[in-house]
Amino acid sequence: MYKVIGATKSRALRVLWMLEELGQPYEHINAGARSPEALAYNPLGKIPALVDGDAVLTDSVAIMTYLADKHGRLTAPAGSVARAHQDALTFWLIDEFDAILWAAAKHSFALPEERRVPAVKDALKFEFERSAAILSDRLDGPFLMGDEITVPDILACHCLNWAIGARFPRTDDKLFHYGKALRDRPAFQAASAA
Repeated sequence: MYKVIGATKSRALRVLWMLEELGQPYEHINAGARSPEALAYNPLGKIPALVDGDAVLTDSVAIMTYLADKHGRLTAPAGSVARAHQDALTFWLIDEFDAILWAAAKHSFALPEERRVPAVKDALKFEFERSAAILSDRLDGPFLMGDEITVPDILACHCLNWAIGARFPRTDDKLFHYGKALRDRPAFQAASAA
């Protein structure tokens, strides 16, 4: 059985959701960043961490990719052109969604108060809106890569949820409904309740 270390209201939700979609059992240790529990699995204290046997894996996207490859679901096959397109979208989401939201979070609460530059958040919201429009244009079906949910959908939806919580401007109707449909999935509901 897998063990997931990390608070539900963090990037650990991505891993929990992935495991629910895969139908894999797991133990969840609800721990915050830099907590004693997190430090026991990652010397940097970052969350999430995934324990699989003797292996401890870190970084939510690396963990999701590992799980998708290991179980042969929610991903295109490694070495395929479809996988290269999927990976390109995943990396784009990390750069253009996740990084923007994390920068806003740093200037809201993560950095020491004297290091925060609150004015930067307006520029980050502009960048996020521009990226959301690009993602919306790319969305041509129920999921980003076609007719089935994949790793980029979990990442994109988590970021869209994060943007809502951070009071970023609402995305267009297409992305709003896409995110709502993903949040309505039983696996998302189960992971959120973990």
